Amino acid sequence: MNWEKLTAKDFKEAVAETEVCVIALGVVEKHGDHLPLGTDFLNGQQIATKAAEIEKAVVFPPFYFGQIYEAKCFPGTITLSPNTLLTLLQEVLDEVGRNGFKKIVLYNAHGGNDAFLKFLAQCQIATKRNYQVYMYQKSFTEEERKKITEVLETSVHGHACEVETSISLYHHAQWIRMDQIDAEPFLPLRRLKHMPSMFSALSWYSNYPEHYVGDANKASYEKGKVLAEVEVNSLARFIKAVKEDTTMYQLNEEFHSRAENIKK
Repeated sequence: MNWEKLTAKDFKEAVAETEVCVIALGVVEKHGDHLPLGTDFLNGQQIATKAAEIEKAVVFPPFYFGQIYEAKCFPGTITLSPNTLLTLLQEVLDEVGRNGFKKIVLYNAHGGNDAFLKFLAQCQIATKRNYQVYMYQKSFTEEERKKITEVLETSVHGHACEVETSISLYHHAQWIRMDQIDAEPFLPLRRLKHMPSMFSALSWYSNYPEHYVGDANKASYEKGKVLAEVEVNSLARFIKAVKEDTTMYQLNEEFHSRAENIKK
């Protein structure tokens, strides 16, 4: 169920029935020269919606603010300051909770959000709240991993690649410009390889200055169907586990009781 498509009455009933809200978190950024700027949130919203049809939940309206400073040098990218971004996401979570949801699933549709969303999840115990946040992390079965391996022809992925382009062709082929893909694949430049075991804000840019990875020429609608279905089923299993979970509540009560009584 999509939040924005429900009437107020239907929404109230959906909250009572599911108690779970899924937020697909994407960004607006360059995806090579062939994919739309909204690729992440467009695909994320589709996958979350389909997963919520399998394991009933309410999907938050399309959300496209996230950590994407590394693409600030490209046209069309939308960035918010770090403090604004963190405040925005926290207030969105609080509003979801205020509307009655007891459990919120964060489905990350943009790799650059990983560290930021983990920090956001960690921040949830800074204050006792009336809802719990569960950050989904991909977990495929052996059969699903085999399906992924069987359909892919390339080994380098990450952004606007064979995987992301295939899923995009499956979801919204009308916006894909396959004629704009370079004939040659783009491999990491490794311009910071002289630095041992380092991460920096420029690590991604140092490897992929054109915001394109791999070989999207190998992408297809048929591959996208398989890849998207694997992701949908994995997310649906996670939603089911979240709905059945009671331990997070117990841990939350235990933790905050100890925090509140630490000086007693």
